[in-house]
Amino acid sequence: MRVSGVTVRKRLLIVLFVGILIFSIINVRLGYVQFVLGDTLTEQAKSLWSRNIPFEPKRGEIQDRNGVELATNKSAPSVLIVPRQIEDPVETAEKLAAVLNMSKEKAYKHVTKKAASERINPEGRKISHEKAKEIRALGLKGVYIAEDSIRYYPFGSYLSHVLGFAGIDNQGLTGLEAYYDKQLSGEKGAVEFYSDAKGKRMPNIADDYTAPVDGLNLKLTIDTKVQTILERELDLADSKYNPDGMIAIAMNPKNGEVLGMSSRPDFDPTNFKNVSADVYNRNLPVWSAYEPGSTFKIITLAAALEEKKVDLAKDTFVDDGSIEVGGSTLHCWKRGGHGEQTFLEVVQNSCNPGFVELGERLGKEKLFDYIKDFGFGQKTGIDLQGESKGILFNLDRVGPVEQATTAFGQGVSVTPIQQVAAVSAAVNGGTLYTPHIAKEWTDPVTGKVVKKQAPEAKRKVISEKTSEQIRYALESVVAKGSGKGAYVEGYRVGGKTGTAQKVKDGKYLENNHIVSFIGVAPADDPELVVYVAVDNPKGTVQFGGVVAAPIVGNIMEDSLRAMGVKPRKDQIEKELTWLDTPMIDTPDLVGLDKKDLREQLVDLKIDASGKGDVVVKQSPKAGTKLKAGSTVRIYLGEK
Repeated sequence: MRVSGVTVRKRLLIVLFVGILIFSIINVRLGYVQFVLGDTLTEQAKSLWSRNIPFEPKRGEIQDRNGVELATNKSAPSVLIVPRQIEDPVETAEKLAAVLNMSKEKAYKHVTKKAASERINPEGRKISHEKAKEIRALGLKGVYIAEDSIRYYPFGSYLSHVLGFAGIDNQGLTGLEAYYDKQLSGEKGAVEFYSDAKGKRMPNIADDYTAPVDGLNLKLTIDTKVQTILERELDLADSKYNPDGMIAIAMNPKNGEVLGMSSRPDFDPTNFKNVSADVYNRNLPVWSAYEPGSTFKIITLAAALEEKKVDLAKDTFVDDGSIEVGGSTLHCWKRGGHGEQTFLEVVQNSCNPGFVELGERLGKEKLFDYIKDFGFGQKTGIDLQGESKGILFNLDRVGPVEQATTAFGQGVSVTPIQQVAAVSAAVNGGTLYTPHIAKEWTDPVTGKVVKKQAPEAKRKVISEKTSEQIRYALESVVAKGSGKGAYVEGYRVGGKTGTAQKVKDGKYLENNHIVSFIGVAPADDPELVVYVAVDNPKGTVQFGGVVAAPIVGNIMEDSLRAMGVKPRKDQIEKELTWLDTPMIDTPDLVGLDKKDLREQLVDLKIDASGKGDVVVKQSPKAGTKLKAGSTVRIYLGEK
């Protein structure tokens, strides 16, 4: 059958049109792939070729309020394997095993593992720079040294429970390290190189480097000058009394800033693996809850004064040694009682029956309202893990006996940090603050402040007038009452003792107490609240005034000087006991003849130097209080 020329031309045109159409589609597709999808496809291809060597960020440093480093980092390289680049697995495994002190079999499993990259863990993690240098010198293909770091605590066990520690991956596990782990951690970086399917590096593609973002530095409210004093005094008390445990907290009552916090037993965060979890997991100042004893009487006193249920100077109370409540007899610590007292003397003498009377005047509803307003029975909100909220009686189960014992600090369970926050509110003018340890966050590169932690005032609990009365009452406790051991010459220290029996299996233990003291200074305008509790001190009378008060006195004296608080002469004069050495004002000796000195220094010793007959210089200066029998140094010269 013959086909006409017209038909042939039509068919050719159709074929040509289809060809042009197919060619156009291919061209458009190629253009789309090249110009639109090109970058995406290239990146996808590169991702198939790429291998990463991770670079860990530096964990943010933790510093005290003055910039002293408390937790920082040390460089600790890690070994990274790219198995496909290994040319001789047996030889590589043998050489690595020798340097890293591991078996050849284990090293061989690492270098032959079917993975893009492989870490040798734990032998190759956080190794020394000496070992890293040895491995580099071997020149093993496929073996890399990745930059890494390990957490370092330069002061050992210092502030250990507060700081906590970080694990091998630099993740926070306890303390502030865990609480603020996200801010301290930063973001990982990496060196990205490219290799073919056999794992060999592709020479025509440059490596990509993504810098790690270091974590923020954390500056604390902690003052290392105060913290050092706390640590020293707890070490001395530990040696002297061999207690089951100890707690110390120092806080600024005006804003809730924790200046120092410590407990015993403690541990070295760098070697936490060698310490029992019972030690490092229990930050006693925020975790432990126990009967507070007489330190709790400050709250009952504050409530009674605020509700105008007592006049400390005018109202009197007769203590015969016990009081009957709901068919039970509650005893005073002093056998036979204190007799007739003003309520100021009730506070000074820490008289239990007197505080039972104050509790009865308040009534259980008012008493427990104030207890809750002061923050008991709830967490303070401090920025530390594991905080306990203590235990209070349910109000519907509070009878006359429970009301009475609560009024003097028995039958309730509170934490040390609750007591410090509550007493701070009682003496700072009546405002309850949230205790906090983080002060501000700073950029590790620029040093600029990224975020500040502002003081958090929860509520007004009592008036300034009531707070003023409490401050005076607490100062009189130290000058004239049971807290004389905390008296500091030149500083107006107030405070309250506490002696609480420990409970086990629902029964009070014999001769096993937690003795405590909480002090405030200066009493007219407090800048420091210090709480110390000693659990079952050995070889001594277990009273807060005997054991804990002197510790607080020592902490107060040195801390106030370290904080720049100057001594004054307007404190209440201490009522001396037969154990006390009298204090004497140093006379002005400058200008006196040598022969006249004996008349001036009846109760003081003299250490003279220099040639001459006239005193030209003395130390200490005139007016300084010294204990009788102390030495005054003088320098003699000519007129």
